[in-house]
Amino acid sequence: MLLDVFPTGPLQANCTLVGDTLSGELVVIDPGAEPGLIARRIAAAGLHVTALLHTHGHIDHAGATAGLVQALDPGIPIGLNPGDLELYHSLPEQGRMFGISAEEPPEPTLWLEHGLRIPVGRFELEVRHTPGHSPGSVSFVVHGGTRPLVIAGDVLFAGSIGRTDLWGGSFEQLAESIRTQLYTLPDATRVITGHGPATTIGQERRTNPFVPGA
Repeated sequence: MLLDVFPTGPLQANCTLVGDTLSGELVVIDPGAEPGLIARRIAAAGLHVTALLHTHGHIDHAGATAGLVQALDPGIPIGLNPGDLELYHSLPEQGRMFGISAEEPPEPTLWLEHGLRIPVGRFELEVRHTPGHSPGSVSFVVHGGTRPLVIAGDVLFAGSIGRTDLWGGSFEQLAESIRTQLYTLPDATRVITGHGPATTIGQERRTNPFVPGA
């Protein structure tokens, strides 16, 4: 498996590339900024992009979608949970709030409903609806690798959790998402977060001060 995680833009949100080096397939998760940088990382991987996926619709996780589609293929599938469609459509307005330029995003063509499984060569990404940071936040559980892995966006961080004071946020909903959709994964599961370093489910279940494990 190819796994490339790197920060983009002024808010340093993690963009993640997940690929299968045997099949040559790759998905991009959270193209938030710097489409040129993302395109160069894709070129370095030498794999073919089969989808652009979003954990949620905030500008630091979706702001480069339009530019990346232009650089890659206008027909590439774009994945989003329906709960964040209004947020995704507001990307230019979000950009103005943060002083960041953002183009009108292309319409989603792949609805990331809970339970959907997205093939990436030999691997599969299982969509888990994990609202609370935003109404349509999702996490991707990666199946088929040598180590359990989840890409959690801004739901769960190393020693912290996602903000719940933004539009559509709810601490109660976020805590429920973490406990039922993430803490139910094996302790060894590596967690790729939306910002900052990776962590593990076991570490967060034992020590997270905001949502302690059961």
